[in-house]
Amino acid sequence: MRLKKHWLGLAITGLLLLTGCSTQLSADDGSSSNAQASDADTLIIARLSDAENLDHQFMSTINAASVTHGKVYEGLVGRDKSSEFVPLLAESWKQISDTVWEFSLREDVTFHDGEPFTAEAVKKTFERLLDPNVGSPRAGALSMVQEIKAVDDHTVQFILTEPYAPLLSILAGHESGIISPKAIERFGKELINEPVGTGPFRFEHWKPGQEIVLVRNEEYWGSASKLAKVIFKVVPEETTRVSMIETGEAHVTEPLSVTMMETVENSQSSNLYRSESYGTEYLGFNVSKQPFDNVLLRKAVAHAIEVDSIRKGVFNNVGGVANSLLGSKVFGYDDTMQPYSYNLDEAKRLMAEAGYKDGLTIKLTTMDSKERINLAEVVQSQLKGIGITVEIEVLEYGTFVDTTNSGNTEMYILSWRNATGDADYNQFNLLHSSTHGPGGNRFFYADPQVDEWIEQARQEMDSDKRGELYSKAQHKQMEDALYIPVRVIENMAAVHKDVKGFDITPAGYIDLSTTRINN
Repeated sequence: MRLKKHWLGLAITGLLLLTGCSTQLSADDGSSSNAQASDADTLIIARLSDAENLDHQFMSTINAASVTHGKVYEGLVGRDKSSEFVPLLAESWKQISDTVWEFSLREDVTFHDGEPFTAEAVKKTFERLLDPNVGSPRAGALSMVQEIKAVDDHTVQFILTEPYAPLLSILAGHESGIISPKAIERFGKELINEPVGTGPFRFEHWKPGQEIVLVRNEEYWGSASKLAKVIFKVVPEETTRVSMIETGEAHVTEPLSVTMMETVENSQSSNLYRSESYGTEYLGFNVSKQPFDNVLLRKAVAHAIEVDSIRKGVFNNVGGVANSLLGSKVFGYDDTMQPYSYNLDEAKRLMAEAGYKDGLTIKLTTMDSKERINLAEVVQSQLKGIGITVEIEVLEYGTFVDTTNSGNTEMYILSWRNATGDADYNQFNLLHSSTHGPGGNRFFYADPQVDEWIEQARQEMDSDKRGELYSKAQHKQMEDALYIPVRVIENMAAVHKDVKGFDITPAGYIDLSTTRINN
């Protein structure tokens, strides 16, 4: 692929272009990257939105984690293309007892700043994650960890307060990437926006609202990347992102909406990438405040939404039928779950019983993507049928994340890309009472019985019994009408025909481990 010598000016309306963060590991003159045609091994990815931060212990979105996970940061274990657990920074592991896991670490690994990778680095990483003074919203994922014990330089033990069945799935996720001890010492409890890990790419710079640049780690312990540099460009307008492939300004654009599928399929320059996802897209309710603290009103809305027509009309049947917050490939998925049926008479009856016989006005909050806006407009139209006036609030992505995290919503459109393939990642993060806001529970839902089932499932080592506990929790959540499942997400991107080996995992992480550019 030939890249133009000069970038076209990109007017990124509404974004504040802030001074970038630059690592001490490499020089940066403060100007944006200018990839040239001679940069044959520089991959440029045009993306809808920027990362909210680069500290994986504070990230609340897969969008941000995709920049660093498996690129800058690596965990003790990973997943292969079949989603099976494989060694990464740990060469092997064993369960000594129900509450003690031991990991034997690789001895040939160094961090990007030259620090050796040791058991002490693992210990410091997880101690920071779990430190209440640091306040990581991801700490709950490993709340059962009592101690991280460095047995020797290359042996580490996780000592738990109780059995924890999904431990490996969490250790394979982005929140468990190992951080250089020097970076921890430097930043402490502040956000680490200059990440230092062990991965195949080193962080070069971040210019918020513009770009994040990674460069190949020439000292990488594993197979070196075929890419010398990766540039994540922030381009909010989708037609601009897609045209950048045609004009030679980008190699990949993601995410890709269904409205652009035909354009990409008819392109002479790009291919349409599609893959199955663990995640789901849904309409959620903030159940902690009016008007949706009223379960009857939530059920009325659920009966008034014709999901099948949305999936066909808005998403052109891209993505599977969803019956809950879990994709069908996630452990704990229950095929007996039944969402609320489309029934306007029942919806109107419930409206009256809820005290809203004459209707009401609600706010529906969404991020500024075409699909989400289209979905909001269809919901607006459908709810008119039961006397609900919908005011649509469209927010830039970062503002949207902050707004849903803070609970300043009534009804919203969101997706959750399960990062582990295990129901615990959905159930605990999205629905446990300890995770309100940035932890994932934007419903602000709290139910002691559901909490108990989720906690029991975490400790249950028998997979059948775990599945039964998740089934109970999901049925109770559906009874409480917390959300309306819209579809199982399908990963889509436009990829230049010269790019080979590009992938997006079922969890939604961009995978560049085998990516190369054929010129």
